[in-house]
Amino acid sequence: MRTTGWAAIGGAAALAISAPAQAAPKGLVDDPCVGAPAMPASLVAYMRARYTPSATPVTPPAAELTAYRAAAAEAAKADWPNLCRYRADNRRLAAAPQAQRKVVFMGDSITEGWGLAKPGFFGPGVVNRGISGQTTPQMLVRFQADVVALRPLAVHIMAGTNDLAGNTGPTSEEDVKNNIRAMVAIAKAHGIHVVLASIPPTAVFTWAPGLKPGPQVQALNTWLKAFARQEGLIYADYYAALATPDGAMRPALTFDGVHPNAEGYAAIEPLARSAVARATAR
Repeated sequence: MRTTGWAAIGGAAALAISAPAQAAPKGLVDDPCVGAPAMPASLVAYMRARYTPSATPVTPPAAELTAYRAAAAEAAKADWPNLCRYRADNRRLAAAPQAQRKVVFMGDSITEGWGLAKPGFFGPGVVNRGISGQTTPQMLVRFQADVVALRPLAVHIMAGTNDLAGNTGPTSEEDVKNNIRAMVAIAKAHGIHVVLASIPPTAVFTWAPGLKPGPQVQALNTWLKAFARQEGLIYADYYAALATPDGAMRPALTFDGVHPNAEGYAAIEPLARSAVARATAR
């Protein structure tokens, strides 16, 4: 999302903390991720606090924040899909026993934030591959590296919010559907079972206040449910668990109307666990 979650503070977010950035490589190289910026620890702490209703986030130092935002914006020019975000961890997991990578969660900040709000949900066997602000074309580009290369039993796909917000430019409903169709086709071609999640409810984007996405969210969810049935996928309906009658997210379950807070994730976690169990049992 553009002005909430990690993107509100630092552009394309990276939760991991690593060594200081080096000069970025150019052309065809062995490691194109040299120089990728790392999120400061103070920013990670700020984001964790946002997901807890009782916590008071402390904004990181201005100079540190400015430097990170500039580095992240520069890195995005060379790595539009953010393939560097999980490259090192993908190498580690690909060499590990499959018990450590049975299910991959592919998504945007709503998926990435799940790991901040409910860290116990992700552990050995359940892998978080969400990236803040991402749209379906970006997820499609990194699907091979962040999902298929890990050879999981199942993938959980939750996508579409940022497409409706226009994060990577204007798009059409059919383009969004085609990107989801493509991810599902890639997964099925590699014997990976698919959990297709609904788009969570939202009535307004704080970073794009002129848009009214409620009806579009409902329309895409109607299609997602029908597509899941048609393709023999498992559909996880988080919308129903989070929505108010008018299509917004229930205030007690979100900190900004778009992202669930810890209580919001607690509301959908049983649905996720059930869906994943059914997928891996196949």
